[in-house]
Amino acid sequence: MVSVHGMSASGNCYKVRLLLEQLGVPYQWHEVDTLGGETRTPEFLAMNPNGQVPVLEYEPGRCLPESGAILYYLAEGTPFWPVERLARAETLRWMFFEQYSHEPCIAVARFICLFLPPDHPRRADLPRLHVRGGEALDVMEQHLAAHDWFAGGHYTIADIALFAYTHAAADGGFDLGRFPAIGRWIARVRAQPRWLPMPSK
Repeated sequence: MVSVHGMSASGNCYKVRLLLEQLGVPYQWHEVDTLGGETRTPEFLAMNPNGQVPVLEYEPGRCLPESGAILYYLAEGTPFWPVERLARAETLRWMFFEQYSHEPCIAVARFICLFLPPDHPRRADLPRLHVRGGEALDVMEQHLAAHDWFAGGHYTIADIALFAYTHAAADGGFDLGRFPAIGRWIARVRAQPRWLPMPSK
């Protein structure tokens, strides 16, 4: 049985948990207090020297960090990873987009709003994050206006990667009502077998 070391309220950790649930793969969940410094302990750093969650322990003592890499590892050979070459490349395209253009704005805004005090100086970053995050949502909206899914014509790990922080974007001050195609896509993801919600905090 695989083990996941993660923080339940983290979108990056939720991606892994959602895929495991939808694959029907048994797993153990080990909650990590990231805010309390548990990712900086020698024990955790031995699993991931970068000191971040999630970490998949796929065999005792053998670990794989980084949510995108974990999604690929779990999805290979399943319907969540396309067979056709271009569809695989498109899946990666959207996963790279999520990590480079989407997550740094939408996930960070959510973290600031949910986990930092109202007088924290990082709240000054929110206007900039809202602009850049809105631009990422615009890109997604344009794609979803013409496609039900992000790659391969069906639900893949690209959708899981983008769903995690998109469906919780309101936590960071984003108005998803401006993006009707994204709203319809969110409903389609939620209708997938064995879907489960992400804790807000």
